[in-house]
Amino acid sequence: MNNQNVPTPCFVVEEEKLIKNLEILHSVMERTGCHILLAQKCFSMYHVYPLIGQYLSGTTASGLYEARLGKEYMDGETHVYSAAYREDEIDEILSICDHVIFNSFSQWEKYKEKAMKSSAKCGIRINPECSTQEGHAIYDPCSPGSRMGVTKKAFDEYAKTHSLEGITGLHFHTLCEQNSDDLKVTLQAVEEKFGEYLPQMEWLNFGGGHHITRDDYDIETLVTCINHMKDTYQVQVILEPGEAVALNAGYLISTVLDVIENGTKIAILDTSAACHMPDVLEMPYTPQIVGAKIAKEQKEEERPYQYTYRLGGPTCLAGDVIGDYVFDHELQPGERLMFLDMAIYSMVKTNTFNGMKLPDIALKKTNDEAADDIELVNTFGYEDFKCRL
Repeated sequence: MNNQNVPTPCFVVEEEKLIKNLEILHSVMERTGCHILLAQKCFSMYHVYPLIGQYLSGTTASGLYEARLGKEYMDGETHVYSAAYREDEIDEILSICDHVIFNSFSQWEKYKEKAMKSSAKCGIRINPECSTQEGHAIYDPCSPGSRMGVTKKAFDEYAKTHSLEGITGLHFHTLCEQNSDDLKVTLQAVEEKFGEYLPQMEWLNFGGGHHITRDDYDIETLVTCINHMKDTYQVQVILEPGEAVALNAGYLISTVLDVIENGTKIAILDTSAACHMPDVLEMPYTPQIVGAKIAKEQKEEERPYQYTYRLGGPTCLAGDVIGDYVFDHELQPGERLMFLDMAIYSMVKTNTFNGMKLPDIALKKTNDEAADDIELVNTFGYEDFKCRL
């Protein structure tokens, strides 16, 4: 893609790649009868919600504002889960959401009377205490001491003294960027610990973290898992992927502002890790760049990649460093760099620390090769920084 005329920094989402992901997800829905929702916490570019709504069942939210966004811009189901709901927001949440999932029985008891008078289907998030992740405890809802969901012990204690009337489904979310073999392991734990309650339920929500549109994802095992739970317990199965919807469908285009040297060559970009791609520092990880190799991953035989640069942002944070890369040429001020797979999470996590300009947002329409014809969906400036303060 010719990106020379795109303002930077700028997120660009390719419609063609988005549709490819949506077609894969829709095929799973057709084969199993499950409902698949867009998890807006990962991708909230509402400009393409009407397109997504042609393929998926609706949206899921982490609170009132995301729920409103999904309700306003996608013609489909609106689901919501929060670790705890605010008293001044629960009425609106119950009025606009089709499914409302509570994190604890204390939250359910607090809002039970209102919830049962609403048209929303209500559920409880369970914690199967089955960790399948490696290396990123911050993203593991089953880690010891997790605040996410009701454990078997707590569920059993409540069920002994209370009716489950009004609770129509269960929800779990244990995965993060994982394949269906980990889902299979998790479902075994769910059945073992909560199987006795499933015949009383109308639906079972598998949550998110399913990398369904990744090239090596085992869709057949996913289909088997869905059909097993559906047929065994007569429940409607729901999935809430976020990354799978926009995986590899977007870029962050940046401009080199300056090149300096301090033991190594350093390129200062108009893009900040801290402000524009905070997961680079939080996970941490190093994003791929078109036409470059990540220095620590470069193979000895890979030539002509021999020019090493540390890429950093323009903020005053000393650690605002994206990573070390190897290029096949010397970088020059004014040069454009394209960071891959930036539609997911990066767009929703941007901030204006140091008064940094937020990246613009653009859409490249299907089969549109000309950068001049890319649709600039949203632009940001001083007022967007000022209004938050």
